[in-house]
Amino acid sequence: MRHIYSAIMAITAPLMNDAAPKPNEGARPLALARWLEFVAGFVVLIVLVGGITRLTESGLSITEWNLATGILPPLSNEAWLAEFDKYKATPEYRLESSIGGMTLAEFQFIYFWEWFHRLLARTVGLAFALPLVWFWVKGAIPQGFKPRLIGLLALGGLQGLFGWLMVQSGLVGDMTDVSHFRLSLHLLTALLLLGALVWTARDMRHLAKDPHARPAPLTGASLAVAGVLFVQLLLGAWVAGLNAGHAAYDWPTMNGRFFPEVSFQQGFFYALTHDPFLLQFLHRWWAWIAVAALVYLARRVRKFDRFASIAVHSAFGVMVLLGIATVMTQVELWVAAAHQLTGALLVASTAWAMHSDGLAHRVPDPEQA
Repeated sequence: MRHIYSAIMAITAPLMNDAAPKPNEGARPLALARWLEFVAGFVVLIVLVGGITRLTESGLSITEWNLATGILPPLSNEAWLAEFDKYKATPEYRLESSIGGMTLAEFQFIYFWEWFHRLLARTVGLAFALPLVWFWVKGAIPQGFKPRLIGLLALGGLQGLFGWLMVQSGLVGDMTDVSHFRLSLHLLTALLLLGALVWTARDMRHLAKDPHARPAPLTGASLAVAGVLFVQLLLGAWVAGLNAGHAAYDWPTMNGRFFPEVSFQQGFFYALTHDPFLLQFLHRWWAWIAVAALVYLARRVRKFDRFASIAVHSAFGVMVLLGIATVMTQVELWVAAAHQLTGALLVASTAWAMHSDGLAHRVPDPEQA
C-alpha cells in the first residue's frame, strides 16, 4: 500500500501546487503533450480490449505471467495443447466441462483476447518508458514535471501488477471468476492513469502556449464531481465483476419491480458489495446523480473551454444510452464493450474539463491582483 500511495502522490502533488515552473530552453512541452495524448489513446484501447476479455470469459485462459516469453502465442499444435492442459486444471474449466466442455478452437478464441490484452499492456509500457528516457536525456522535459512523469510510469506498473493479482484470484480454490474487488482495482487504476495522462498533456499544451504558465490546480468543484464519478465507476466495475448485468434485462424497472428483491441475510454491507440485484439497481440510479454532477462541471467550463464542455456532454449522453441498451440486449458483447469504451472516454473528457475548470477559476497571484 505504501508504494501505491507514493505513486499516486507523485502524480497528484503537482496538481495541488500551481507554482509556475521555471522555463528551460530545451523543453519541448508540445512534443510531450502529443506523446502523452498518444499514450492516453493507447490506454483507452486497452480498457476496451480488457472489457472484451471480461465479456468473453477470457481472463483466466492464460494461467501464468511470463513477461518476456509470453509475448508470442503458442506457435505449434503441441504448444497449444500444452496451454490448453494448463487451463483444464483451473476451476473455471471444470465448470465449463460440466456444462458441455470446450474445444481447442474455443480455447484459442478466449486465449487470443487475454494474450492481446497483455500484449497491448506491454506495448503501452514501452510506448511510455522509451520516449520518457529520450525526452529526459535530451533535456526536453519542462522543469517540475519529472516527478509527475515518474509517478505516471509507476502507476502504469502498478496497474499491470493489479491485473496479474486479479487473474490469480480466479485460479485458487473453487473460484470460477476473478475477485470483483481486484477487478475494480485493476480497472479504476487504469482510469486514474488515463485521467492523469490527459491532465498532464493539457498542462503541457498550456505550457507550450506560455512558457511561464502554471499547472492547472484542482478545484473543490472538480474534486466533488470526480468523487461522484468514482462511485459510479466503482459500481460499474462491481457489476461487471459479478456478472450483475444479467440480474435484470428490463428498464427502468428490474424484473417488473422498481426496487429489486435483495437478500440482506448476510448483512447490509455484504449485500452492498456482493448482491447483483442491488448493485445493478445502484449503478442504474447513481448514474443520474453522476449526470447532474457532470452537467454542472460542463456548464462551469462552457465559456472558458467550449470543446471540453461538449466532450463531457457527449460522453455521458452516449454512455447512458449504451448502459440502457446493454441491459435491454441482455449484455450483448459489442454493446457492453462500447459501454465500457465510452466510460473510458468519459473519464478522459472529465479530466479535460476538470483541468479547464482549474484554469478558469484559478486564484490570481497576489502581485497580479
